[in-house]
Amino acid sequence: MAGGANLAVFVAASLVLIVTPGPDMLYVIARGIAQGRTTAIVASLGISSGLLVHTTLAAFGLSVLLSQSVAAFLVVKYAGAAYLLYLGVRALLSKGDLLLPHGMASVRPGVAFRQGFLSNVLNPKAALFVQAFLPQFVVPGRGDTVGQVLLLGLLLIAMGLAFHILVAFGAGRLGGWLRRQPRVNAWLRWLTGGTFIGLGLRLALPERR
Repeated sequence: MAGGANLAVFVAASLVLIVTPGPDMLYVIARGIAQGRTTAIVASLGISSGLLVHTTLAAFGLSVLLSQSVAAFLVVKYAGAAYLLYLGVRALLSKGDLLLPHGMASVRPGVAFRQGFLSNVLNPKAALFVQAFLPQFVVPGRGDTVGQVLLLGLLLIAMGLAFHILVAFGAGRLGGWLRRQPRVNAWLRWLTGGTFIGLGLRLALPERR
């Protein structure tokens, strides 16, 4: 695993991205509003399971690339950085408002888990994000690549799950507050966009050994 400074950057960036409302968070809020915290927590577990699939695929895919060619690994890493820059610019230019889904039908907890899982694992944007984000913090030659990606991914999943459980407990109040605070959207948009751009630009700096 990379050094403590690298890990600190990873944790800080992950926290910013986790607390920014996206499809996963909005689904948890919607389930919490519609059916209460238990169903929302189950949905959170489904989302985390989907993210685990993306993390596993990223870990072993990067391992294969690195075993074939360090240059191929760097191509993936820099392509991921470019994607993060694209996400950041798009977030800054976006004018959309945060909208919570209305009229969501009630479902059994097992269905909520499956919906959360499928909404994440079948989301190509989620797969692309994991492939782009995690490699930025992998250091070839400092331990097993698979282990590094899995550890980073599990840390990201654990932080995301903990936050989503908190969201599930306060879903009703949080959903209502978000609707009453349209300016929050602009602030979160700039925060998220700046984080993505910062992660992308980070690769332009000389790597410290």
